[in-house]
Amino acid sequence: MDTLYIVIPAYNESENIKRTIEEWCPVVEKHNGGGASRLVIINDGSRDDTYEIASAECETHPLLTVLTKPNGGHGSTVLYGYRYALENGADYIFQTDSDGQTDPEEFEKFWQIREGYDAIFGNRTSRGDGFSRAVVEKVLCAVLWTYFHVSVPDANAPFRLMKTDYVAEYLPLMPENYNLPNALLTAFGAYFHRKIRFIPISFKPRQGGTNSINIRKIVKIGRQALHDFCEIQKAVAKKRG
Repeated sequence: MDTLYIVIPAYNESENIKRTIEEWCPVVEKHNGGGASRLVIINDGSRDDTYEIASAECETHPLLTVLTKPNGGHGSTVLYGYRYALENGADYIFQTDSDGQTDPEEFEKFWQIREGYDAIFGNRTSRGDGFSRAVVEKVLCAVLWTYFHVSVPDANAPFRLMKTDYVAEYLPLMPENYNLPNALLTAFGAYFHRKIRFIPISFKPRQGGTNSINIRKIVKIGRQALHDFCEIQKAVAKKRG
């Protein structure tokens, strides 16, 4: 029986976190891995009461685990969750976000075909988060083509199911707190010719609260990512031999 860890980072999501837990806990309960599966919420140093609200839900959701860490950004929090899942024996890791933009009902089509792929990624064919964010994604895909010569339709979608050995193999190629781990996990799947698949998903507008990632932060993240890509390229070339 496969163990599933759903990893969800959360930063200042007091308006969304209870609903997020209520939506995703049934998925873990359905695929409970003999009681070993977990919904893992990682509080990224929120300045509101996200952590307190999430922690209170543990009383009624036994498969819920709530972790907290100093603020480090979305990427470092995702990595924290991935490492936690690996350390605790997950067979599969699913990652999504806590802003209500993804639909838990679309998870099942990923799960049903999991055995045939190393990783299955969502492809946001239509987006409710605005034109500028869609443009940023296209630029990211272009950058991945430039550095790794891979073509992917959606590099950074927060709706992905991965085998843990897939995640474990590629995390060492990234800096410890790398800010775009999902984009690289997608790119590496294509670069190393792994069995990956993209499935169209819906992507709704944010359901509450304020997006902590603005254009200014995106530019800052992008600059750091370009700097890191040079070092990552060397690690990838060494691995490929």
